[in-house]
Amino acid sequence: MDVIKLIEYLQEIIDTSSKVPITGKIMVDKKEVLEVIDKILNCLPAEFKKAQWVFEEKERILSEAIREAETLKKENVELLKRQIENHDITKEAKNRAEEIISSAQRDAKVMRLGARDYADEVLSQLEKEVNEHSEKMLDVVKGEMEKFLVSINSEVNSTSNIIRENIKELRNMKK
Repeated sequence: MDVIKLIEYLQEIIDTSSKVPITGKIMVDKKEVLEVIDKILNCLPAEFKKAQWVFEEKERILSEAIREAETLKKENVELLKRQIENHDITKEAKNRAEEIISSAQRDAKVMRLGARDYADEVLSQLEKEVNEHSEKMLDVVKGEMEKFLVSINSEVNSTSNIIRENIKELRNMKK
C-alpha cells in the first residue's frame, strides 16, 4: 500500500474517532493505529531508497553538466585567445609596427630628431588603432562568452527539466 494512502487512512481514523468531552482528546483503536503505523514503517525504506536515488542522480547529472560547462568554457577561452592571436588585425598591427620601427631606425641615421617625432606620432596612431581593435575584439569575445553562457544555461535548464520529468515518472510509478 502507498505510504500517502496509509497516512490518509490514519488521518481518517483520527477524524472519525470518538471524542472525549471537554478534553479535546479522542479515543482510537490502538491495535488498528499501530497496524497502520507498522505498514507505514514497512513502506518507508523503499520510498527513502527511491528518493535517495533520485537525489543522487540529480546531483550527479548537475555535477557532470557543471564539469562539461567548465571544460567547454576553458576550451572556448583558449580558442578565442588563439583566434585573437591569429586574427588578421593583430597580424596586420604587428607587421605595421615592425615596418614603422624599421623605417624609424633608417631615418634616425639621417635625421635623429625628425625620426623621433615621426616615430612618436606613428606609434601614437598605432596605439590608438590597437586600442580600438582590441576593444572590438573584446566585444566579440564578450558576445561569444554571453552566447556560451546562454547555451550552458539552456543545457542546465534542459537537464533540470529531464530530472523533473524523471521525478514525475518515478512518482507515477508508485500509483
